[in-house]
Amino acid sequence: MLEVANLGFGYSNQRLFQGVAFRLDLGERAGLVAPNGAGKSTLLRVIAAELDPDEGTVAIKKGSTLGYYRQGHETRAEGSVMDNLLAGFSGLLKLRHELSHAQEAAASGEEAALDRLATAMDRYQHAGADQLERRVEMIAMRLGFTPRDLERDVRTLSGGERGRLSLGVVLAGEHDVLFLDEPTNHLDLETIEWLSAYLVGFRGAVLVVSHDRAFLDACCPITMELGRTTFRSYPLPYTRYYQERAEDIERERRLAEEQATFIAKTEDFIRKNIAGSNTKQAQSRRRMLDKLDRVDGPEDVWARAERVRFRFAEVPRSGDIVLDAKGLAGVRGGAELFSGFNLLLRRGDRLGIVGPNGCGKSTLIKLLAGRGEPGDRGAIKRGTNLYEGYFDQHLGSLDPKKTGVDEVRSVRGDLNADGARQYLARFRFYGDDPLRKVASLSGGESTRLALAKLLLEPRNVLFLDEPTNHLDIPAAEILEEALVGFEGTVVLISHDRRFLETVTTRTASFGEGGIDLYDGGFKDYSDARLRKQVAELELAARAESRSRSAESDKPKSKKKAY
Repeated sequence: MLEVANLGFGYSNQRLFQGVAFRLDLGERAGLVAPNGAGKSTLLRVIAAELDPDEGTVAIKKGSTLGYYRQGHETRAEGSVMDNLLAGFSGLLKLRHELSHAQEAAASGEEAALDRLATAMDRYQHAGADQLERRVEMIAMRLGFTPRDLERDVRTLSGGERGRLSLGVVLAGEHDVLFLDEPTNHLDLETIEWLSAYLVGFRGAVLVVSHDRAFLDACCPITMELGRTTFRSYPLPYTRYYQERAEDIERERRLAEEQATFIAKTEDFIRKNIAGSNTKQAQSRRRMLDKLDRVDGPEDVWARAERVRFRFAEVPRSGDIVLDAKGLAGVRGGAELFSGFNLLLRRGDRLGIVGPNGCGKSTLIKLLAGRGEPGDRGAIKRGTNLYEGYFDQHLGSLDPKKTGVDEVRSVRGDLNADGARQYLARFRFYGDDPLRKVASLSGGESTRLALAKLLLEPRNVLFLDEPTNHLDIPAAEILEEALVGFEGTVVLISHDRRFLETVTTRTASFGEGGIDLYDGGFKDYSDARLRKQVAELELAARAESRSRSAESDKPKSKKKAY
């Protein structure tokens, strides 16, 4: 379906990647991984012919169509949600238009018009156009849109809704090849599970860029790693790839060191013997070195990314009871999102809040953090000696007009510019990066800056709303480790399953009946939910079996003969 050979690309004199070569066959799904800034999105654009490569070729199977979901959420600026979802079906819409005209003409009853109607109806049904709306609606529902939402003007959609609509437009198109660039960023856990199952059943070829490790493991049995000078491909899901590539890196490093030692010894022999009695041996060894294939040390694309250091400043211990909340209710736009929620939060708890998009998770965490709105209800008693910090998923704590250094010094005025730059280096801001305006930063860079700003002051209670949304895999893993070792209390929202499983010790789950509390981490909650679903299915199956048995035991009525 797709073949890439010796692809290279760069800006000015800086090479972004080179030697990229791979193929994807029918039914294959690959995850493309690398730290932020490595060029993953650029590679997709080059393969999609939006950018011209410096060298190399791309071949997509003739007659195949490409569906490309970009991080930029490129939806039409007008029309309804349904208009946008149907926009990719110009051929089917044309058939529908022809059928409508044929139906009008057939009202005359003329034989020729009736024949045209029959032909138009056959073409319409053969193309599957009669099922188009239903198919599109099903995808929209899975992505969190209600039937009422389908008529909404796209200009009224939030950023997250636009992202989900863009993904829906790509999936509804039923393309032969899919490029998905960070498709899970605006999806809740249930929708991510659905998307992974959808991709597993997809008949074409798929190339996915994602930092969601559980998602990659679930739907991509092939992992490709993009480096500046190397491109690695493993027929393994992400977790197994990461283990095997560590062994490969170590083996390659050892080979490079052994060869460097051999070359150094040989060059020393040549230097000592080139003019002596062993001149012929020295010349022979020099010729051997000239022909030797030099082995460079391996490129470890994750090494630089793993230098992020999320450290918590020393802080006094809080009281054993951190929050005692009773009767919490969240109201937005006149609608009650939840009510009657009680929570006793103890020191050391790491509470994960999960649920579908729009259910009120951010409203709840704001309430708990003391940032609720006038319509909210309930009482919260705060414990003693609390030093609280809040991370906003919309990065509202950052000023687009300020630089990274300015942001750091707005919290710690005692730091000079050099001190601020040294601090930001812990969060992977090097060179002139700390002097760039916030508006010019990528999503991952902005998230790291917001976290750096949050951790400047001592905190023993953290409220984190989607802290990993734009972080690459190493940064997310380092944040996980920091939170697991954090001696304070954490309340967090995340749709990253692996992050939740690693960090949380308690779970608050939004459901149809309200908010349920589980005294266990996300893995415990998931296992409990699965057991409940299995039990419900078994009960339903037994009830169905009893119903059939009772039906078969009924005496059959005898027909009377007349």
